[in-house]
Amino acid sequence: MQGSRRAVPDWEAVRISLEVVRKGSFRAAAEHLNMSVNAVRRRVDELEKALGVTLLTRHVDGVRITAEGEKVFAAANQMEAASFGLLHARDQTTDSGMSGEVRLAVTEGLGTFWIAPRLVEFQRANPNLLIDVNCAMKSADVLRLEADVAIQITRPTAPDLRLVKLGRLHFLPFAAPSYLATFGSPKTVRDLIHHRILVQSDDNMQWRELYDRLFPGIPPTSLVALRTNVSSAHYWSIAKGAGIGMLPSYAQWIGAEIVPLDLGIHETVDIWLTYHPDAKRIPRVSRLIDWSIQAFSPQKYPWFRDEFIPSNELKEAYRGDRLTTMFEASLDSASAA
Repeated sequence: MQGSRRAVPDWEAVRISLEVVRKGSFRAAAEHLNMSVNAVRRRVDELEKALGVTLLTRHVDGVRITAEGEKVFAAANQMEAASFGLLHARDQTTDSGMSGEVRLAVTEGLGTFWIAPRLVEFQRANPNLLIDVNCAMKSADVLRLEADVAIQITRPTAPDLRLVKLGRLHFLPFAAPSYLATFGSPKTVRDLIHHRILVQSDDNMQWRELYDRLFPGIPPTSLVALRTNVSSAHYWSIAKGAGIGMLPSYAQWIGAEIVPLDLGIHETVDIWLTYHPDAKRIPRVSRLIDWSIQAFSPQKYPWFRDEFIPSNELKEAYRGDRLTTMFEASLDSASAA
């Protein structure tokens, strides 16, 4: 009976419902989608009504998928993947050389201090490209087209992504000359208990794991003078003399005068570039991928090598031109003042 056929569900309601499933609650999905909780609930209700089944059950700690919902959302995931394929096919069909928009997602520290100052060369080589750079603490979802290319310090786990290891960050303690002149220079890790410690917090609490290893049994409130949630604030807090904090070894090359401290503290984090399997076939995205790989070349920039090079040896290891930085002008003005 043709009159009894159900209408095809609205794709927007399906997409929003998928977010609720992935985030585990209406509130978390609403925050991610920049919508109100009521609007998200309404779209899920619309989808359930259109399909005639209950997809999610509501609980105080979030939502759970019903057996019917498992089947529906499995099909919805396939629909989503197909829709992304359509967009990639469009890009491959309509791409005209090096014009259009290319989107790069990068962690806030690398984006601010390493990528942004170097994007000038990429933009000048590709003047018809709009480069959309999204610097954030959390990694972008490349499979769901939140970015064409992502540079991050957590290794992606999705099996369908293309993955390139760009290099490795080597973290060690730094302090400003002004701080060391006032409080002295620590000679051992134990000496740090008499200093002002600065930390950059993150969602996976890496700072706390390092702190507990260095200062077992000492609460952070006893030593930590300042805790920030972004790399730029952490860097400038150290550079302006607020205390001692961990920075990647290249930090001494990008502008502010800071001093690496040889205390035997050395932490490493790998840098990953990831992109959708089809993205390399889009010329403008392919060019950004190739440029990004070169921007982190361990051969050219030795501080990105797997092996740690002590700070006093980096000057000999690096034979390139003086590094440029977007902060030079402000630093020169501050010195003149």
